[in-house]
Amino acid sequence: MIKLSGAEIIIQLLEKRGIEIIAGIPGGANLPLYNALYKSKIKHVLVRHEQAGGFIAQGMARTSGKTAVCFATSGPGATNVITAIADAKLDSIPVVCITGQVSTALIGTDAFQEIDTYGLTLPITKHNYLVSKASDLLHIIPEAFRIAESGRPGPVVVDVPKDVQNQIVEFEAWPSMFFEPQSYEVHDEHIMKMAEMIHAAQRPILYIGGGVVYGNACELVARIAQINSIPITSTLMGLGAIDPNNELFIGMLGMHGAPYTNYLISQTDLLIALGVRFDDRATGNLKQFCPNANVIHVDIDKSEINKLKTSHLGLISDVKPILEKLLPLIEQNQRIEWIENLRNLRKSFPLSLPNHEDVFHPFNLIRTVANLVPANTIITTDVGQHQMWVAQIYPFSSPRSLLTSGGLGTMGFGLPAAIGAALAQPDKTVICFSGDGSILMNIQELATLADLRLNVKIILMNNKHLGLVRQQQELFYNQNFIASKFITDPDFAAIGRAFGIKSIDLQYAKDPIGYLNRALSDKSPWLINVPIQSEHNVLPMVPPGAPNHEMIVQTPKPMRMVY
Repeated sequence: MIKLSGAEIIIQLLEKRGIEIIAGIPGGANLPLYNALYKSKIKHVLVRHEQAGGFIAQGMARTSGKTAVCFATSGPGATNVITAIADAKLDSIPVVCITGQVSTALIGTDAFQEIDTYGLTLPITKHNYLVSKASDLLHIIPEAFRIAESGRPGPVVVDVPKDVQNQIVEFEAWPSMFFEPQSYEVHDEHIMKMAEMIHAAQRPILYIGGGVVYGNACELVARIAQINSIPITSTLMGLGAIDPNNELFIGMLGMHGAPYTNYLISQTDLLIALGVRFDDRATGNLKQFCPNANVIHVDIDKSEINKLKTSHLGLISDVKPILEKLLPLIEQNQRIEWIENLRNLRKSFPLSLPNHEDVFHPFNLIRTVANLVPANTIITTDVGQHQMWVAQIYPFSSPRSLLTSGGLGTMGFGLPAAIGAALAQPDKTVICFSGDGSILMNIQELATLADLRLNVKIILMNNKHLGLVRQQQELFYNQNFIASKFITDPDFAAIGRAFGIKSIDLQYAKDPIGYLNRALSDKSPWLINVPIQSEHNVLPMVPPGAPNHEMIVQTPKPMRMVY
């Protein structure tokens, strides 16, 4: 007979699951949990803000593909982590967040640091629990992991009152913390139909997203594309699935896609959508997105099929087993005219690039960093112009190499996600591209980075603005600039050094590229401040409500619409 407290049950179940690292902050309502953790081999990362703890867990999960765990206490601890939970829900990231709660007898009394964590997280999780007795933890904790990982991944919250953590339970055996992956029944006639539609199409395009990356289907997509000569476009979350040197890869589509990419997609007669949700940033005006195309949509989430775009063939499944069955049926096809059209558009309407002499132009900076770091480097970004420049120009050559907040678009994501990635992949370099607006959202985590001494480099692209806000005000609000320029310009290099991080401001470096190389080659954490002109815009850009082929492109002033 085994006799343990609720808190001890949680920790030992996490050990049995193979959890090695947990990020969080202790407080009164989860101290029993931390007391049990004291006796565990699990490493705890003390963050400076619970939101960062959630993003560190995301960084670990996004780069490893495994469910990660974070802790928070009741009240403000739980509310602080909510943004990271919502972010994980929208980007389908498996995270289990275990929160402390006031004792059962105090729930509903407005007790100190009491908040309805269950109610608050209900709409932003795959599932959540308010644990009423310690014995329930024996099935709740395994179930939380099963739910987080099965089907479309996502976050699960387990809220545990303090008295339940202290409650002693006797039981005979431990439950299993592992389960068989969910299987999906796909009929052979549906696969045959998919193959027939591909062979009948004249101008097919593979439209791939995060589901291809998370479903480990990247190689299958590339093989099918090569055999049948099908161009491949990617959402932001799908970058890294296809080698950027693959001629068939036409890059990211949508609001900030290259002109030729959006033009080519508008001509397709068959859109093969794999692991995507037809997000508005990818499709632009949905009614005018691929207007003459039949649609094949494969997604693990039943609710996504026909939600936004009607499918002529919708398959509910993980992408990989579908493509495994499809591959033997795909016939060789050179599609000479379609591929020649791709080449002509790529030559005529490329992504506009700056002169190489402009060292601090965002594109040149990002390309320089890419040339100085190993190919397997992990890139995280915050949200804003720098995020889109990275997506446009960085040569992501492997899955799970880009960690970015796609659905929620959370400023403050980049630094803690980089810490999580470095914890999960200690042998790799991690680069965090951030902006001066975003870095301030979670800048306190420089202290956490200093504690851990991880191989994380922060490239701070500093234009003294909320750059994407300023850009939209310029293009769509008659240049009515308000609340987008910062009055105070902090000395970020000095701030970094104050936290114990090696730091440099490249605007004062005599040899900025040489200094950048030395910093990136060092295994210590670095903060590198880079001055960026505020007038640089992320272009192309699709105006709100417009179809993708009606882009604002890089042209001499005054700007004009190109159709």
